[in-house]
Parts: sequence; C-alpha cells; structure tokens
Amino acid sequence: MKYPFLISIPHGGVEIPAEVAGRFALLEQEIDWYCDPATRTLFDFGGSVEATIDTPVSRMVIDLNRPPLPLPPRDPDGVIKVRTVDGRQVYLPGQLPDLPLIHRLMMKWYFPYHQRIDELIDRYPVEIAFDCHSMLPYGSAEQNDAGKPRPLICLGNYGDENGRAKPGSLATCPADWITRLGDAFREEFGGTGDVAINTPFSGGFISNAHYWRKGIPWIQIEVNRALYEPQDTPVHQREMTEEQIPALRNKIWSVLTRFWDGIAVEMSREDHQ
Repeated sequence: MKYPFLISIPHGGVEIPAEVAGRFALLEQEIDWYCDPATRTLFDFGGSVEATIDTPVSRMVIDLNRPPLPLPPRDPDGVIKVRTVDGRQVYLPGQLPDLPLIHRLMMKWYFPYHQRIDELIDRYPVEIAFDCHSMLPYGSAEQNDAGKPRPLICLGNYGDENGRAKPGSLATCPADWITRLGDAFREEFGGTGDVAINTPFSGGFISNAHYWRKGIPWIQIEVNRALYEPQDTPVHQREMTEEQIPALRNKIWSVLTRFWDGIAVEMSREDHQ
C-alpha cells in the first residue's frame, strides 16, 4: 500500500556545483551545517509514498524554498544567499554570483524542481504534500526568534497558532488536519518536547506556491536537529548521530500514517453520507 503523499525535501543537498566552487567564505563543513543535514535520509520513505522529490544541491547555492525574486542584495536570505541566518557572509568579497550565473543556477536547479512538483501531482494520486525540513534548536541572530528555544516539531500551513487562516490569506491545509497531525506528533513524542503550529515557521514558498497552483493541501514539517545532533560540540563541527536517524524516521512515519489513516476514514464516511 502506498500512502497518497508527496514528500518534498528541498534543503537536504550538500553539493557545490563547479560554477560556484571556490567562491565561498564558508568552509565546506560550515556550508553543510547551514543546510538541513540528514533530511534526505530522515524523510526517505521509499516506495511507501506516491512521490518524493529532493535535490543534491546545497541551499547555500540556491534555495528552492524561496520565491525567485528578489535577487541579491535586496534579500540576503533569499533564493541566492548573501548572509547566513546568524549574519556571516556567504561569499568571498567580489564573488557573489552575477546575474548571468544566477540565471544559469536558476535554470538548472530552481525551476526544474518546481516544475517536477507539478508533474508529480499531475501524474500520481497525491492527496496531501509535506515539505520536510530540520531546524536549529535555537533561533539564530537574524531570525525573528533569535536566541529563543524552538519546539521539538513545528508544523506550518500559513495560518495562526491553531492552523486557521489569517485574515486576508489562505491556509495551505484545513486547520483540523494540521492540529490533528500536531496531536499525533505529541502522542508519539510525548514528554520530550513541544509541538507547535506556525511558530516559529509558518511555511515557505514551496507549500504556499504549489497549494495555490494545484489546490493539494500542504503542510511544512520542521524537525528539531537536537533530536539527532549532539549539542555538546562546537556548532560548526556537529555531525548527525547516524544510529538515531532510522529510529527517528520510523517515528515520523508512524505519525504521518496514523494521522492520514484517521483522515481517510472520515473522508470515506463523508463520501457515503
């Protein structure tokens, strides 16, 4: 049995294309750390879902979860990074990609990713999509929650803390769905940390844009990296604890399937009324 899920993993890649190699002010290990380490493994549910999309390229080269405009330097944390989330310069002086190079990167990595999402939704019986990420345990210097501890799990649908649409906007999935998914995470991870909705992250460009384009419900999932990274080493030297990843993936899968089984039962009842 395949679950009708689309799994999007836009920030798990660590590759640096040749076009930008040697331009970075950050070390290779630091570049990896500013991505979403382990998410390509953590959210790899194989043939148990209808569709999965990820990318090998580092988000520090091109961020697939940002709108295509504005370009740098107007948005330092946009599709092309100028600064990290804690204020460090990404590129060496004079090495920030120029417009022709940005265009090549966008044509090679950015637009194909978004086109592929639409193709997967059109081709397979997808009924819900999850945009899957990890987050640092504390807010970084240039983020709205700077210095504050983060929940164990953050779920986003562009709504309020209860998943309801904010005035003048749309939520990317029903409030009941995201709150029920939150309850399933709390049940699975009971006693180990909080599960929050739309705080500190309410969703990114991928879930918002493709909900508008296709109407398929989207939920952004952020998993706290404290669940799989040791916190007693210098931040740019941390590596994931390999043996924790399979167990954590199994717990996340248990949550997603239990949540959807409940939703599917209710939809079936409604169809027969």
